Amino acid sequence: MTHALLAAYWLAVLGLCVYGINCLVLRRQFSRHLVAARKRLAAVRADFRARTPDSALPHVTVQLPIFNERYVVDRLLDAVAQLDWPADRLEIQVLDDSTDDTRELAREHVQRLRRRGLDIVHLHRADRSGYKAGALKAGLAVAKGELLAIFDADFVPQASFLRDLVPFFEDPRVGLVQARWGHLNRDLSPLTRAQGLAIDGHFSVEQAGRCWSGWILNFNGTAGMWRKSAIDDAGGWEGDTLTEDLDLSYRAQMRGWKVEYAIDVEVPAELPGDIVAFKSQQRRWAKGSIQVARKLAPALLRCQRLSRVTRLQALLHLTHSLAYPLMLSAAILAVPALLLWPPGLVLPGWTWITLGLVMLAGTCGPNLLYVTGLKALRPHEWKRRLAELPLLMMVGMGMSVTNTRAVIEALVGHESAFVRTPKRNLTDASRRRGVSGYRTPLDLAFFAEAALAGWCAWGAWIYVQQQKFFVGPFLALYALGFGSIALLTIRDTALFARAARREREADERARERREEAEAAALAEHPVS
Repeated sequence: MTHALLAAYWLAVLGLCVYGINCLVLRRQFSRHLVAARKRLAAVRADFRARTPDSALPHVTVQLPIFNERYVVDRLLDAVAQLDWPADRLEIQVLDDSTDDTRELAREHVQRLRRRGLDIVHLHRADRSGYKAGALKAGLAVAKGELLAIFDADFVPQASFLRDLVPFFEDPRVGLVQARWGHLNRDLSPLTRAQGLAIDGHFSVEQAGRCWSGWILNFNGTAGMWRKSAIDDAGGWEGDTLTEDLDLSYRAQMRGWKVEYAIDVEVPAELPGDIVAFKSQQRRWAKGSIQVARKLAPALLRCQRLSRVTRLQALLHLTHSLAYPLMLSAAILAVPALLLWPPGLVLPGWTWITLGLVMLAGTCGPNLLYVTGLKALRPHEWKRRLAELPLLMMVGMGMSVTNTRAVIEALVGHESAFVRTPKRNLTDASRRRGVSGYRTPLDLAFFAEAALAGWCAWGAWIYVQQQKFFVGPFLALYALGFGSIALLTIRDTALFARAARREREADERARERREEAEAAALAEHPVS
């Protein structure tokens, strides 16, 4: 039993090391190609613009899949209406699955934009079959453009977006061009600052490193452009996973389509401002990536069009969410691994050195990736933002409970509905007020997170007591991570419950005033 526990603990640590070392690989590939890639991106655009008059530009369809987005739909439509593209070669589709007043808000805004001369349509579905994938598929069937730009409701594209990305489609092999995500509310809270650091690392080092190495790059569901024929050739949008974007982009590249990554084109978006919404987003991403791995791994391994290295990198990419159950296992098993350690068992020095290097690689790999991303994207503020790194480590560790459950559900084939991340157009003022509406269900995992915080804190104390300072700091970080996520869950749930109660009370007062006004009008002018 003791040896099995020790073996399980070190297997979890070794598994984390694999993903940590791959972060170092991606970092190396990114650094090797960064300067040349930026020059090539600029050269492709300059050459295209010099040779291509507006009359020769392709027809583009902009697709806006939305569902209950009352706080951000106007901002999105205003931004898209400013896109710099010939009006006779631009179509905008509002793919609206909303069940609340968003439908009326979007329809009225579309009518105003049509009066300005834009070719924009409001397409509302009576049911959400296929969720976002179903909406995109329905829009694709009637789209006029051969190129399709896609934006989620919380994104605000720059006017130059189409002119920055379309030039790469002159290569007939290119099926997808992905732009980089930015942030509208990065400095709203410690949680959004940690998210911003993680997304910067993903959209600089990871995405660029894969693309520039010729490995598979995923579409991120928004802020990108597709060639319609590439979507059709890959089999179209499918709603059998929670990450339809990841699924389609893999199928397209396995069919031989090429992907470009425009690291120099930033499209800012809203980061989830509360922990419950953030958990919902991360749970969907974790579960969806493992669902895609289950769906495509057999065909991926047989795909002779891809090199062995590309297939290995693809598997590491699709299974990256396995890091969460590995983290959780390491946190839980560290204490019994110490308590049950045989008194007479002394490992040779080389073993401890090896194990130390393994743990160092697993920890430093992701952190070096994030630092590299900061330096590349934000050279004038990266040193100041290094203080966000411990925040990100704590959030990542604390999220392992929620995401482990999502991974297990995906592995056993448990189906669940597509739960979108609420967007609230959060500013500092609205955050203090507590914007209600679009609350995600309370995740009772915070009970487990609180229990694990106590478990890891106890374990850290034991390690220090026994003067085992190698694992103790990791357990202390786990305790802080689990405890922070649990406390944030309770705080944000209470905050939105208060806001919802105030909103209900305001609605009740408004209803009473209407009834009083109607009664007064009836008394003044009784019906004969």
